[in-house]
Amino acid sequence: MRTLAEIPTTKFDPPADSFAPAPVETRGITRDGVRLLVARPNAITHTHFADLASQLGPGDVIVVNDSATIAAEFDARSDRHGAVVLHIAAPLDDGSWVLEVRTAPTASRAILDGQPGEVFRGGQISLQLLEPYPRGSSPTDHGNRLWRARVEGDLTEHLTRRGRPIAYGYLDSRYPLAAYQSVFSLRPGSAEMPSAARPFTPSLVAELVTRGVAIAPITLHTGVSSQEAGEAPQAERFSVSSSTARLVNALRSDGGRVVAVGTTATRAIESAVVDGCVVARQGWTERVVTASNPPEIVTGLITGWHDPQASHLLLVEALAGPHLAQAAYDAAVKNGYHWHEFGDSALFLP
Repeated sequence: MRTLAEIPTTKFDPPADSFAPAPVETRGITRDGVRLLVARPNAITHTHFADLASQLGPGDVIVVNDSATIAAEFDARSDRHGAVVLHIAAPLDDGSWVLEVRTAPTASRAILDGQPGEVFRGGQISLQLLEPYPRGSSPTDHGNRLWRARVEGDLTEHLTRRGRPIAYGYLDSRYPLAAYQSVFSLRPGSAEMPSAARPFTPSLVAELVTRGVAIAPITLHTGVSSQEAGEAPQAERFSVSSSTARLVNALRSDGGRVVAVGTTATRAIESAVVDGCVVARQGWTERVVTASNPPEIVTGLITGWHDPQASHLLLVEALAGPHLAQAAYDAAVKNGYHWHEFGDSALFLP
């Protein structure tokens, strides 16, 4: 696996009941009813996501990810492991796919002892493990989490017919694919939901635009997020259009803040920076935003809450600074904020 040279300095212990077990809609609350912690230098305030427009101003630009979540999880079997759950991360340019093998029936943990040549079958699909991913990655002490696999059959059609959204054991039930989309979801391709944008509603977007806040879309198709501590995020396919580049550059030159919605939007827009300006660009990015490789364009961040030692925390610390990041996480733990894809949100304006 690709390891990180840096580790997060933010330390916290989220309570056992801090994982959001279900979408807020199941409790009769609109998506923008989740809590929002606003972190500014020397000031931590608590509100709700519906109040986001009042935190921003005319000339600011919000960068959003328009990737839509696909049903990337399905059941399979192999002769060595019996029943398993497969998480399909991404198609590669050579026609192979990246996948993660997890335990059945709830995908509670990764299976790390896969072997080259092992075949997994589900329905009319077979997937043969070729080599650990990325190529040349070092095996962990326990094995390999991600694999490049050869596929026989139409995997895209199989996922459409028999796949389900990737889910982990902290959820109280299975939820439909629609629960894993945001109002910006347009281009299918993300293995897991770009969840920072989930709390946006059409009425909130209209309020932001009415107040003079611009919306700039990018596309980044996410992989699977179950990294081990110290593991770098995998390469992901992204696209930044010329219109988004022009909009961000123009508003930034006029003094507007560039607020990325999530680590995915941050990664994409920062992967399209040349000589201090955003340019149109597409392809694969391995950009990891850290304190030693900080953001050049993004000056604010809307995000969910990340696990201890997660690589996403390095991005938060790089943008907000370690002291503000620590203060925000301390306040989130103290005030019972909810973690993960259906959880509460934070707005960092350092």
